[in-house]
Amino acid sequence: MAFIPFFVAWMFIFKTGYSLCFPAENNIAINNSSSSLMAVPSNLPNQTEILDLSQNRINEIHIQDFASLHRLRSLNLSINRIKNIANASFRSNQKLECLDLSKNELLNIECQFLHNVTSLKYLDISYNRFLSLTLGIVFRFLKNLEYLGLGSKEAMNLQRSDLKEISRKQLQEVSIGLESLSEYDPGTLLVLRTKKLHLVLPSAGSSSLFTMILRDAFMSSNTLKLSNIECYEECSNYIIGFKALGNFSRVSNLLLENLTMTWQDIMGIIQPIWDTKIKNLSITKITLSDIRSAVFQYSDRVLESLSIRELRIIVFYFTQSIIYNFFAKIKVVNLTISNSDLIFMTCPEQGNYYKFIDFTNNSMTSDFFFQDCHFLNLLETLILQQNMLLHFYKVSSMTQYMKSLVHLDVSQNHLTLNEKTNCLWTNSLKILNLSSNRLTDAVFSCLPSNIEILDMEKNNINIVPKRINNLEMMKELYLGSNKLVRLPECNNFRNLEILFVEENSYHEPSSSFLQTCPRLTRLNAAFNPFSCTCHLRDFSRMKENTQIDLLGWPESYQCIYPEKLRGTLLKDFHLSEVMCNTGLLLMIILGSMIALAAIMGLTCHFLDLPWYLRMIYQWTQMRRRVMMTDILQLNENLTYHAFVSYSQHDSRWVKEQLLPNLEERENPFRICLHERHFIPGKGIIENIITCIEKSYKSIFVLSPNFVQSEWCHYELYFAQHQVLSEQSDNLILVVLEPIPQFMIPSKYYKLKSLMAKKTYLEWPKDKSKQRLFWANLQAAIGIKLTTSKEETLM
Repeated sequence: MAFIPFFVAWMFIFKTGYSLCFPAENNIAINNSSSSLMAVPSNLPNQTEILDLSQNRINEIHIQDFASLHRLRSLNLSINRIKNIANASFRSNQKLECLDLSKNELLNIECQFLHNVTSLKYLDISYNRFLSLTLGIVFRFLKNLEYLGLGSKEAMNLQRSDLKEISRKQLQEVSIGLESLSEYDPGTLLVLRTKKLHLVLPSAGSSSLFTMILRDAFMSSNTLKLSNIECYEECSNYIIGFKALGNFSRVSNLLLENLTMTWQDIMGIIQPIWDTKIKNLSITKITLSDIRSAVFQYSDRVLESLSIRELRIIVFYFTQSIIYNFFAKIKVVNLTISNSDLIFMTCPEQGNYYKFIDFTNNSMTSDFFFQDCHFLNLLETLILQQNMLLHFYKVSSMTQYMKSLVHLDVSQNHLTLNEKTNCLWTNSLKILNLSSNRLTDAVFSCLPSNIEILDMEKNNINIVPKRINNLEMMKELYLGSNKLVRLPECNNFRNLEILFVEENSYHEPSSSFLQTCPRLTRLNAAFNPFSCTCHLRDFSRMKENTQIDLLGWPESYQCIYPEKLRGTLLKDFHLSEVMCNTGLLLMIILGSMIALAAIMGLTCHFLDLPWYLRMIYQWTQMRRRVMMTDILQLNENLTYHAFVSYSQHDSRWVKEQLLPNLEERENPFRICLHERHFIPGKGIIENIITCIEKSYKSIFVLSPNFVQSEWCHYELYFAQHQVLSEQSDNLILVVLEPIPQFMIPSKYYKLKSLMAKKTYLEWPKDKSKQRLFWANLQAAIGIKLTTSKEETLM
């Protein structure tokens, strides 16, 4: 169970020994049991606190064996062959609290070796070869002694004087093995002052001896355990002995252990017990050799608790109702029948007092068990753990008349549920344990509405449906070791305080479920296959951002995926806000793009980047056209590299800028100017046509002055005519100054058309750009004319 029930019925369970005799987490413990040792090892660590040397072949204990173990607290030497223990063997072990010497070969019960062991609380010297149980004076000085185990393998007598050294000690428990007892001095057990007395009884051959022992035992302690009650044919001596309980018994808690007898004899023993002041009766390890109907006088006396454990029936055929009717008629508050062969239980009769019923580890089924039972109105706790229950709806209908039932445990069964089945529950149920069954998601449609604590660990639940019965009272929910693929939301149980969902199958639990669980204070989500992605980022910060107690944190929360993060603790897993916030990431990208565009725009504006790019593109295109030109054909027809057409108002720029950069280079160009190369006597139109035809390119220096010149218009006309007739690309437009469209006369419509369709070179005022301008212009002309011509051909 993952939770502790709010109500646990008190039942008498007699246990021997104390927890100090067993290893604790922080103790240094050495276990050398069953190691075939002939002597105590000499290499034991000095820090040893708990030492187990049981079930070996040790014959003797010497002074030096434990001399170095100053921190020794618990020593187990049981089941060896020890015959002698040196008197000062434990003088260095002042912290020794637990010593077990049972089942050895000791002869002297005076135990002189116990001198100076003042811290001893637990001592078991039973089942040795003592000839007498006369305790030595050393027992008088064991001031802290709480448990004492006595007994002998040899035939012995038990006298009052044997126990006088402990008669004034208030012990917690005394256990005496009396199997080999031959004589008993009446009143001997009355010498003891102990809260719990355990007697391993001798055979009941002598009724007087047995009766005397039982009478004294019933008067010596509040809690009594009697073991080894066996009778296969005649049990009258036991029955007579138990009748001695009477009204003078001090016993209120009685445990009977290792019983072998018939059902009739069991009833014969229980009958006198029922009529005494005993409140709690526990019977453990019962073997029934025969089951027949027996007479039992049911009285109105109510027993506080009746516990029957490990009931074994060795007969094959019997009437089962004989057993069931007994439990249906007796009056007891707390009933336990566990680890037995019980397959059924009838409905108790009206007027019963049952508040607690525990039928753990039997073979019960739910087909007819307690169905339509109207007489369990007082029952508060019902435990049916580890049985053969199959039908969940039968469990629910079983409870509908249990008006006081608060806690129901049906864990470790084989329960299943049909989705279309209706479930009937008592309204009083608060705690329900359904763990370790075969239930699926459908179980959420069949739960009691007032449930506060629900345990459904170790089932086949994949998801908690959103449409389920309203469970507003739910405070604790345990869903560990299922197949959950996501964390459940608390829309239907908004008062949830504790949630266990460990060892499931969800990969990316989101902390958003906390918004539906405002009262959650404790969460166990350990040992799940966490995928360490953005979806897990908020969950991994839950411990820091909330007051929720996260069980198992941080060592039980590790990444499984991606592979590079496998084994990483969730507390060490971090992703930035940018990587996980899509909106923020888009804003950053868009902002970066806008900023980049702005920077590029400003850069272009201040550095005139488009102009540079355009000029580079023009230079590349010009170089390509030049490479494609037929050089041989050109050399036959051309004299000049370029004819320059310009307005007289722009002649200064032509002479000071254009001509030096074209004619005064390493491989100078031959430039045709009207001032130098027009032939006197010829008509101007004829000279223009001749110069254009003899030039590879025609350069037009465009400016507002150009469009005002009539002769420039003629030169442009003829140059364009040559382009159209020869399908060549010999025009180079150089814009010296910008020409507004409105300044171009209508007769220059061809110039407008050329400037709209043809790429032109702009003269930059910035000197840093002029080198690129000349490079482009030279590249546009850049053809090599091998034939030298005279300028005066005309």
